[in-house]
Amino acid sequence: MKSSSPNQHQKSFLYQGLTEMLNPQDTLFQLTNKIDWAELEKEFAKYYINFGRPAKPIRLMVSLLILKQLYNLGDETVVERWVQNPYYQYFSGEKDFQWKFPVEPSDFVHFRKRIGEEGVKKILEISIRLHGKEAMEKEVVVDTTVQEKNITFPTDAKLHKKIIAQCRKIATEEGIEQRQSYKRTVKKLIMLQRFRNHPKNKKAANAAARKLKTIAGRVVRELERKLTTEEQKQKYEEKIELFNRILRQKKNDKEKVYSIHEPKTYCISKGKEHKKYEFGSKASIVTTKQSGIIVGAYSLEKNDYDGHTLPKALDQCEELRGERPRVAIVDRGYRGKSKIGETEILIPKPPKKGTSEYEKKKARARFRRRAAIEPIIGHLKTDYRLEKNYLKGVVGDSINMMLAAAAFNFKKWMRKMKNFFGSFFKNLQRDIFSLLESILSPLILKFTF
Repeated sequence: MKSSSPNQHQKSFLYQGLTEMLNPQDTLFQLTNKIDWAELEKEFAKYYINFGRPAKPIRLMVSLLILKQLYNLGDETVVERWVQNPYYQYFSGEKDFQWKFPVEPSDFVHFRKRIGEEGVKKILEISIRLHGKEAMEKEVVVDTTVQEKNITFPTDAKLHKKIIAQCRKIATEEGIEQRQSYKRTVKKLIMLQRFRNHPKNKKAANAAARKLKTIAGRVVRELERKLTTEEQKQKYEEKIELFNRILRQKKNDKEKVYSIHEPKTYCISKGKEHKKYEFGSKASIVTTKQSGIIVGAYSLEKNDYDGHTLPKALDQCEELRGERPRVAIVDRGYRGKSKIGETEILIPKPPKKGTSEYEKKKARARFRRRAAIEPIIGHLKTDYRLEKNYLKGVVGDSINMMLAAAAFNFKKWMRKMKNFFGSFFKNLQRDIFSLLESILSPLILKFTF
């Protein structure tokens, strides 16, 4: 059930309200007054039912989501910081300083599930609209990156060990007596995996890995036999199918499973010297050419060729800002596309014979500007929680991607305001000193002579 209104506490004459207490020139203070919270509350009201226990205020939950991504905090950390920081509380709609935790960290999970991808897309749309005409450039830059999942480097031995552990857990929950638990055996076999690439250890390590796979298959088959009731079979059907899929997969198979808790994760070969493979999901990003505002961001469910991601990226860009870009500048990974709808696709290539110097210079400037998207991707990863995604599933990938893009846009607006006010007051101070000097100089000369 949607809450009726935010908590309105009676104001004490002993304490100042947050409005009087805080610095109005602070960028987070200004962002609070710039965002259209009423529009967000109206948009998200449809995700609530008309009965049941009242939920937390929509503005509170949305603001905490933005703060979490804006300052690269975890669910637990942002709640703790909220109690300590009055600017966070003002951003959430509070009038007086609060001393209690606003929500439980688990409430974030429920709220993200409630609003889903469409709700987060609305937050991204508002972050784009904040920049006004700057976000409406005709030319955009498109690129893809990898959003890594929170999993370890996958090996067969790790996966088979987890299968054995999870089968043991299911057997305990359902009261099934296993023929053997293999606890001590598995521990010994895992110990043999250490330094497996050393010539002296390789043979024993490979034998231990084969033994682990044999035990995992034996435990899964035993569990299948002993799950007798129809209710038990339905409950664990997907999980057992996943276990069997892992046991069947081979080295050169496509669409392999790299994680039991994140089966949709796929392997992306990047060719980097320090990290040859990344395990997660591919994401497409669209930025304006000159201002560098992110006007499109979505996560791909499969590792598609870059050229195939362009139509959806341009459609999302049009949906978010209400206008389709005229030109999209991309790298050579998008070869094969020259035009999608009304959008011209520009890819770096040698100039045609007879091209004028003006056209060559213009093309060179365009493609040099294309490289500006690379540091934006770097900032998304290091500053806005894109480097490792902790949200679950394909929907979690999409939500994290769009929230990171929205946080980047909000921060960009805040920096712009900081520079504007800094230069404004600097110029004002200079003008005041000039005025005083012009008034006092004649007086000083008069009294001196």
